[in-house]
Amino acid sequence: MSTDTIERQQAALDEHHDDPGDLPVMRARFEHNGSPRYMLYTIKRLGLDREHGFHLDVQLVSDELEGGMETVEARLQDGEADLIDIDYISTARERAEGADIVAVHPYGRTVGGLVAPEDTDIEGLTDLSGHRIGVVRRLDKNWILTRAACREYHGFDPDETATPVEAGSKVGLTRMLHDGEVDAVLQFWPIVPEITERGPYCEVLPMSELVQRLSGTDRKLPISTFLTSETYLAEHPETVRKFTDAYRDVVDRLVAEDDLWEEIGERLMTYDDPGIVRAVRDGWRDMVVRDWDEETIEGMERLFDHLLDVAGPEALGVEHIPEGTFRPNP
Repeated sequence: MSTDTIERQQAALDEHHDDPGDLPVMRARFEHNGSPRYMLYTIKRLGLDREHGFHLDVQLVSDELEGGMETVEARLQDGEADLIDIDYISTARERAEGADIVAVHPYGRTVGGLVAPEDTDIEGLTDLSGHRIGVVRRLDKNWILTRAACREYHGFDPDETATPVEAGSKVGLTRMLHDGEVDAVLQFWPIVPEITERGPYCEVLPMSELVQRLSGTDRKLPISTFLTSETYLAEHPETVRKFTDAYRDVVDRLVAEDDLWEEIGERLMTYDDPGIVRAVRDGWRDMVVRDWDEETIEGMERLFDHLLDVAGPEALGVEHIPEGTFRPNP
Protein backbone atom coordinates (compact mmCIF):
# COMPACT_ATOMS: atom_id res chain seq x y z
CA MET A 1 0.00 0.00 0.00
CA SER A 2 1.47 3.33 -1.05
CA THR A 3 2.09 6.28 1.24
CA ASP A 4 -0.49 8.22 -0.76
CA THR A 5 -3.13 5.59 -0.01
CA ILE A 6 -2.34 5.63 3.71
CA GLU A 7 -2.55 9.43 3.73
CA ARG A 8 -5.88 9.29 1.91
CA GLN A 9 -7.30 6.97 4.54
CA GLN A 10 -5.97 9.11 7.35
CA ALA A 11 -7.49 12.17 5.71
CA ALA A 12 -10.88 10.42 5.69
CA LEU A 13 -10.55 9.88 9.43
CA ASP A 14 -9.27 13.40 10.07
CA GLU A 15 -12.45 14.86 8.60
CA HIS A 16 -14.15 13.67 11.78
CA HIS A 17 -11.41 14.59 14.27
CA ASP A 18 -13.04 17.56 15.95
CA ASP A 19 -11.75 19.42 19.01
CA PRO A 20 -12.01 17.07 22.01
CA GLY A 21 -12.69 19.98 24.35
CA ASP A 22 -13.01 18.66 27.89
CA LEU A 23 -13.67 15.08 26.81
CA PRO A 24 -11.19 12.38 27.89
CA VAL A 25 -8.96 11.33 24.98
CA MET A 26 -8.12 7.79 23.93
CA ARG A 27 -5.30 7.53 21.38
CA ALA A 28 -6.04 4.63 19.04
CA ARG A 29 -3.16 3.44 16.84
CA PHE A 30 -4.05 0.80 14.27
CA GLU A 31 -2.51 -0.68 11.14
CA HIS A 32 -3.33 1.03 7.87
CA ASN A 33 -4.39 -2.26 6.27
CA GLY A 34 -6.07 -3.89 9.25
CA SER A 35 -9.82 -4.43 9.49
CA PRO A 36 -10.32 -2.43 12.74
CA ARG A 37 -10.00 0.73 10.67
CA TYR A 38 -13.47 0.08 9.24
CA MET A 39 -14.97 0.08 12.71
CA LEU A 40 -12.89 3.03 13.93
CA TYR A 41 -13.84 5.13 10.91
CA THR A 42 -17.52 4.38 11.51
CA ILE A 43 -17.27 5.36 15.17
CA LYS A 44 -15.83 8.71 14.09
CA ARG A 45 -18.20 9.08 11.14
CA LEU A 46 -21.27 8.55 13.35
CA GLY A 47 -19.87 10.46 16.31
CA LEU A 48 -20.28 7.46 18.60
CA ASP A 49 -17.23 8.39 20.67
CA ARG A 50 -18.66 11.83 21.48
CA GLU A 51 -22.08 10.26 22.06
CA HIS A 52 -20.51 8.05 24.72
CA GLY A 53 -18.55 10.89 26.29
CA PHE A 54 -14.97 10.51 25.07
CA HIS A 55 -12.76 11.53 22.14
CA LEU A 56 -11.21 8.78 20.03
CA ASP A 57 -8.03 10.00 18.32
CA VAL A 58 -7.33 7.54 15.50
CA GLN A 59 -3.98 7.40 13.71
CA LEU A 60 -3.02 4.75 11.16
CA VAL A 61 0.48 3.29 11.41
CA SER A 62 2.70 0.90 9.47
CA ASP A 63 2.20 -2.85 9.68
CA GLU A 64 5.95 -3.47 9.73
CA LEU A 65 7.93 -4.81 12.66
CA GLU A 66 9.84 -2.67 15.15
CA GLY A 67 12.29 -4.55 17.31
CA GLY A 68 10.48 -7.83 16.64
CA MET A 69 7.08 -6.39 17.54
CA GLU A 70 4.27 -5.12 15.36
CA THR A 71 4.33 -1.33 15.11
CA VAL A 72 1.11 -0.96 17.11
CA GLU A 73 2.60 -3.00 19.96
CA ALA A 74 5.64 -0.76 19.99
CA ARG A 75 3.43 2.35 20.12
CA LEU A 76 1.50 1.04 23.12
CA GLN A 77 4.58 -0.07 25.01
CA ASP A 78 6.34 3.21 24.27
CA GLY A 79 3.44 5.16 25.75
CA GLU A 80 2.42 6.65 22.40
CA ALA A 81 -0.95 4.86 22.23
CA ASP A 82 -3.81 3.98 24.56
CA LEU A 83 -5.60 1.46 22.36
CA ILE A 84 -4.43 -1.18 19.87
CA ASP A 85 -5.44 -4.67 18.82
CA ILE A 86 -3.26 -7.77 18.55
CA ASP A 87 -3.84 -11.50 18.90
CA TYR A 88 -3.98 -12.81 22.42
CA ILE A 89 -1.03 -15.17 21.94
CA SER A 90 1.16 -12.15 21.25
CA THR A 91 -0.44 -10.39 24.21
CA ALA A 92 0.46 -13.28 26.49
CA ARG A 93 3.98 -13.41 25.08
CA GLU A 94 4.62 -9.69 25.60
CA ARG A 95 2.97 -9.60 29.02
CA ALA A 96 5.03 -12.60 30.17
CA GLU A 97 8.11 -10.60 29.21
CA GLY A 98 7.00 -7.73 31.43
CA ALA A 99 4.99 -5.55 29.06
CA ASP A 100 2.47 -3.23 30.75
CA ILE A 101 -0.44 -4.39 28.58
CA VAL A 102 -3.89 -5.83 29.23
CA ALA A 103 -6.74 -7.10 27.02
CA VAL A 104 -9.98 -5.22 27.78
CA HIS A 105 -12.41 -6.39 25.07
CA PRO A 106 -12.59 -8.89 22.22
CA TYR A 107 -12.33 -7.87 18.60
CA GLY A 108 -12.75 -11.02 16.59
CA ARG A 109 -11.59 -14.19 14.93
CA THR A 110 -8.84 -12.30 13.09
CA VAL A 111 -7.02 -15.10 11.39
CA GLY A 112 -6.28 -15.40 7.71
CA GLY A 113 -6.21 -17.88 4.92
CA LEU A 114 -3.78 -20.04 2.99
CA VAL A 115 -3.67 -18.45 -0.48
CA ALA A 116 -1.95 -19.92 -3.54
CA PRO A 117 -2.01 -19.61 -7.34
CA GLU A 118 -5.05 -21.24 -8.96
CA ASP A 119 -2.88 -23.94 -10.56
CA THR A 120 -1.34 -24.90 -7.20
CA ASP A 121 -0.73 -28.48 -6.16
CA ILE A 122 -1.40 -27.46 -2.55
CA GLU A 123 -4.92 -28.62 -1.78
CA GLY A 124 -4.68 -28.72 2.01
CA LEU A 125 -2.38 -28.98 5.00
CA THR A 126 -1.01 -32.35 3.95
CA ASP A 127 0.51 -30.78 0.82
CA LEU A 128 2.63 -28.12 2.56
CA SER A 129 5.81 -30.18 2.86
CA GLY A 130 8.49 -29.28 0.35
CA HIS A 131 6.97 -25.88 -0.41
CA ARG A 132 7.94 -22.31 0.39
CA ILE A 133 5.22 -20.75 2.51
CA GLY A 134 5.16 -16.98 3.03
CA VAL A 135 4.37 -15.69 6.53
CA VAL A 136 4.59 -12.24 8.06
CA ARG A 137 6.77 -13.76 10.78
CA ARG A 138 7.27 -17.24 12.18
CA LEU A 139 5.51 -16.27 15.43
CA ASP A 140 2.44 -15.15 13.47
CA LYS A 141 -0.76 -16.79 14.74
CA ASN A 142 -1.62 -18.17 11.28
CA TRP A 143 1.64 -20.12 11.14
CA ILE A 144 1.26 -21.32 14.72
CA LEU A 145 -2.27 -22.56 13.97
CA THR A 146 -1.02 -24.29 10.83
CA ARG A 147 1.81 -25.99 12.70
CA ALA A 148 -0.50 -27.08 15.51
CA ALA A 149 -3.08 -28.55 13.12
CA CYS A 150 -0.46 -30.36 11.05
CA ARG A 151 1.10 -31.88 14.16
CA GLU A 152 -2.24 -32.81 15.74
CA TYR A 153 -4.01 -34.26 12.72
CA HIS A 154 -1.30 -35.22 10.23
CA GLY A 155 1.81 -36.09 12.26
CA PHE A 156 4.29 -33.58 10.84
CA ASP A 157 5.55 -30.07 11.56
CA PRO A 158 5.67 -27.81 8.47
CA ASP A 159 8.27 -25.69 10.22
CA GLU A 160 10.57 -28.66 9.58
CA THR A 161 9.20 -30.13 6.34
CA ALA A 162 8.32 -26.90 4.50
CA THR A 163 10.20 -23.60 4.26
CA PRO A 164 8.52 -20.67 6.00
CA VAL A 165 9.65 -17.37 4.47
CA GLU A 166 9.18 -14.23 6.58
CA ALA A 167 7.96 -11.14 4.72
CA GLY A 168 7.94 -8.72 7.66
CA SER A 169 4.62 -7.14 6.64
CA LYS A 170 1.29 -7.95 5.00
CA VAL A 171 2.20 -5.79 2.02
CA GLY A 172 5.47 -7.67 1.60
CA LEU A 173 3.61 -10.97 1.86
CA THR A 174 1.33 -10.13 -1.07
CA ARG A 175 4.28 -8.93 -3.12
CA MET A 176 6.14 -12.22 -2.50
CA LEU A 177 3.12 -14.16 -3.77
CA HIS A 178 2.75 -12.00 -6.88
CA ASP A 179 6.49 -12.23 -7.62
CA GLY A 180 6.50 -16.01 -7.32
CA GLU A 181 8.98 -16.03 -4.45
CA VAL A 182 6.78 -18.46 -2.50
CA ASP A 183 4.33 -21.22 -3.38
CA ALA A 184 1.62 -19.96 -1.02
CA VAL A 185 1.10 -17.38 1.72
CA LEU A 186 -0.73 -17.21 5.01
CA GLN A 187 -2.31 -13.81 4.48
CA PHE A 188 -4.60 -11.94 6.86
CA TRP A 189 -8.32 -12.23 6.15
CA PRO A 190 -9.16 -8.67 4.95
CA ILE A 191 -6.52 -8.92 2.23
CA VAL A 192 -7.54 -12.38 1.00
CA PRO A 193 -10.59 -11.16 -1.02
CA GLU A 194 -8.49 -8.53 -2.78
CA ILE A 195 -6.05 -11.22 -3.90
CA THR A 196 -8.52 -13.96 -4.81
CA GLU A 197 -11.21 -11.81 -6.46
CA ARG A 198 -8.63 -10.37 -8.84
CA GLY A 199 -6.94 -13.73 -9.46
CA PRO A 200 -5.36 -15.90 -10.52
CA TYR A 201 -5.24 -16.99 -6.89
CA CYS A 202 -7.48 -19.05 -4.60
CA GLU A 203 -7.95 -19.51 -0.89
CA VAL A 204 -6.95 -23.08 -0.16
CA LEU A 205 -7.96 -23.07 3.50
CA PRO A 206 -9.42 -20.44 5.87
CA MET A 207 -7.62 -20.44 9.20
CA SER A 208 -10.94 -19.95 11.01
CA GLU A 209 -11.63 -23.66 10.36
CA LEU A 210 -8.49 -24.55 12.28
CA VAL A 211 -9.44 -22.26 15.17
CA GLN A 212 -12.76 -24.00 15.65
CA ARG A 213 -11.38 -27.49 15.11
CA LEU A 214 -8.50 -27.02 17.54
CA SER A 215 -10.67 -25.31 20.16
CA GLY A 216 -13.19 -28.14 20.12
CA THR A 217 -16.14 -25.77 20.33
CA ASP A 218 -18.72 -24.24 18.02
CA ARG A 219 -18.56 -20.96 19.97
CA LYS A 220 -16.90 -18.25 17.88
CA LEU A 221 -13.71 -17.40 19.70
CA PRO A 222 -11.94 -14.05 19.41
CA ILE A 223 -8.30 -14.36 18.49
CA SER A 224 -7.60 -10.63 18.54
CA THR A 225 -8.48 -8.32 21.42
CA PHE A 226 -8.30 -4.61 22.18
CA LEU A 227 -5.41 -3.73 24.44
CA THR A 228 -4.50 -0.80 26.62
CA SER A 229 -1.79 -0.32 29.22
CA GLU A 230 -2.22 -1.17 32.88
CA THR A 231 -1.42 2.46 33.60
CA TYR A 232 -4.09 3.86 31.27
CA LEU A 233 -6.68 1.40 32.59
CA ALA A 234 -5.91 2.36 36.19
CA GLU A 235 -6.11 6.09 35.43
CA HIS A 236 -9.00 6.04 32.92
CA PRO A 237 -11.24 3.01 33.61
CA GLU A 238 -14.39 4.93 32.68
CA THR A 239 -12.94 5.94 29.30
CA VAL A 240 -12.15 2.30 28.55
CA ARG A 241 -15.73 1.36 29.41
CA LYS A 242 -17.02 4.15 27.18
CA PHE A 243 -14.98 2.75 24.29
CA THR A 244 -16.36 -0.76 24.79
CA ASP A 245 -19.91 0.68 24.78
CA ALA A 246 -19.19 2.58 21.54
CA TYR A 247 -17.70 -0.60 20.07
CA ARG A 248 -20.84 -2.63 20.77
CA ASP A 249 -22.92 0.08 19.14
CA VAL A 250 -20.77 0.26 16.02
CA VAL A 251 -20.76 -3.53 15.65
CA ASP A 252 -24.56 -3.51 15.70
CA ARG A 253 -24.63 -0.84 13.00
CA LEU A 254 -22.04 -2.50 10.75
CA VAL A 255 -23.76 -5.87 11.00
CA ALA A 256 -27.14 -4.39 10.06
CA GLU A 257 -26.45 -1.55 7.62
CA ASP A 258 -25.02 -2.26 4.18
CA ASP A 259 -24.86 1.41 3.17
CA LEU A 260 -22.16 2.06 5.75
CA TRP A 261 -19.97 -0.47 3.95
CA GLU A 262 -20.45 1.33 0.64
CA GLU A 263 -18.92 4.43 2.20
CA ILE A 264 -16.16 2.40 3.85
CA GLY A 265 -15.32 0.87 0.48
CA GLU A 266 -15.11 4.31 -1.10
CA ARG A 267 -13.10 6.00 1.64
CA LEU A 268 -10.87 3.28 3.07
CA MET A 269 -10.37 0.53 0.51
CA THR A 270 -7.87 0.57 -2.33
CA TYR A 271 -10.22 -0.96 -4.90
CA ASP A 272 -13.56 -0.02 -6.41
CA ASP A 273 -14.84 -3.53 -7.10
CA PRO A 274 -18.21 -3.96 -5.33
CA GLY A 275 -17.64 -7.71 -5.18
CA ILE A 276 -14.48 -7.23 -3.10
CA VAL A 277 -16.21 -4.73 -0.82
CA ARG A 278 -19.07 -7.18 -0.23
CA ALA A 279 -16.61 -10.02 0.43
CA VAL A 280 -14.77 -7.92 3.01
CA ARG A 281 -18.09 -6.85 4.57
CA ASP A 282 -19.33 -10.43 4.87
CA GLY A 283 -15.96 -11.59 6.18
CA TRP A 284 -15.97 -8.85 8.82
CA ARG A 285 -19.44 -9.79 9.97
CA ASP A 286 -18.41 -13.43 10.26
CA MET A 287 -15.22 -12.53 12.09
CA VAL A 288 -16.33 -9.91 14.61
CA VAL A 289 -17.14 -10.71 18.26
CA ARG A 290 -19.40 -8.14 19.91
CA ASP A 291 -18.80 -9.11 23.53
CA TRP A 292 -17.31 -11.73 25.79
CA ASP A 293 -17.84 -13.41 29.14
CA GLU A 294 -16.07 -15.91 31.35
CA GLU A 295 -17.14 -18.78 29.09
CA THR A 296 -15.51 -17.05 26.12
CA ILE A 297 -12.29 -16.54 28.02
CA GLU A 298 -12.29 -20.16 29.16
CA GLY A 299 -12.55 -21.19 25.50
CA MET A 300 -9.64 -18.90 24.58
CA GLU A 301 -7.57 -20.46 27.35
CA ARG A 302 -8.45 -23.98 26.17
CA LEU A 303 -7.36 -23.12 22.64
CA PHE A 304 -4.11 -21.69 23.99
CA ASP A 305 -3.47 -24.84 26.04
CA HIS A 306 -4.16 -27.00 23.01
CA LEU A 307 -1.77 -25.00 20.86
CA LEU A 308 0.80 -25.21 23.64
CA ASP A 309 0.41 -28.99 23.91
CA VAL A 310 0.68 -29.48 20.16
CA ALA A 311 3.13 -26.82 19.03
CA GLY A 312 5.04 -26.25 22.27
CA PRO A 313 6.22 -23.07 24.02
CA GLU A 314 8.95 -22.50 21.45
CA ALA A 315 6.40 -22.10 18.66
CA LEU A 316 4.12 -19.86 20.71
CA GLY A 317 6.94 -17.93 22.31
CA VAL A 318 5.28 -18.22 25.72
CA GLU A 319 4.49 -21.02 28.19
CA HIS A 320 1.28 -19.69 29.73
CA ILE A 321 -1.22 -16.85 29.71
CA PRO A 322 -0.12 -14.61 32.58
CA GLU A 323 -2.62 -13.85 35.30
CA GLY A 324 -4.56 -10.65 34.66
CA THR A 325 -4.12 -10.71 30.88
CA PHE A 326 -7.89 -10.59 30.23
CA ARG A 327 -10.12 -8.00 31.92
CA PRO A 328 -13.71 -8.82 30.90
CA ASN A 329 -15.07 -6.02 33.10
CA PRO A 330 -12.54 -3.16 32.90
